[in-house]
Amino acid sequence: MDSNQKLRKQVKDEFMNYLTLRKHRRTPERFAILDHIYSSTKGHFDMDSLYKSMIESNFRVSRATLYNTIDLLLDCGLVVKHQFGANVSKYERKYGNENHDHIICTVCGTVWEAKNEAFFTSVQQKKIKKFTVHYYSMYIYGICSKCSHAKKMELRKLKKADK
Repeated sequence: MDSNQKLRKQVKDEFMNYLTLRKHRRTPERFAILDHIYSSTKGHFDMDSLYKSMIESNFRVSRATLYNTIDLLLDCGLVVKHQFGANVSKYERKYGNENHDHIICTVCGTVWEAKNEAFFTSVQQKKIKKFTVHYYSMYIYGICSKCSHAKKMELRKLKKADK
């Protein structure tokens, strides 16, 4: 069994326990959505891209089932929700992801992941008393080089037009 299969079994077992303890139905659709997230999606996804991806994989699921299942996955800690400034929520799987930071361009909305251990080291984590860190994420907002260059070019054009 490879590491991806072990991870998928682990999250399936955790989801099964969560549903059982809370007396939710253990439907095939819920487990198919979980498995799809942990086997097919890399990085961030939104609900529309997840829906389309499942349809392309020949798995028919209603949007209501998708939204309800995501709520359950968020509650049991298998998925993380991000709001990067746009009106669309982004999600990513929690297990199997290393801690990382998010660099967000405030102009075009592009999001990059950056793995930088220097921001929040294990020594810093130990200094937080009476608190166990399971996961963290940092958001860094700014303007990417592409948008910055486009803005400079626009300013040059405006200056030339004024002359």
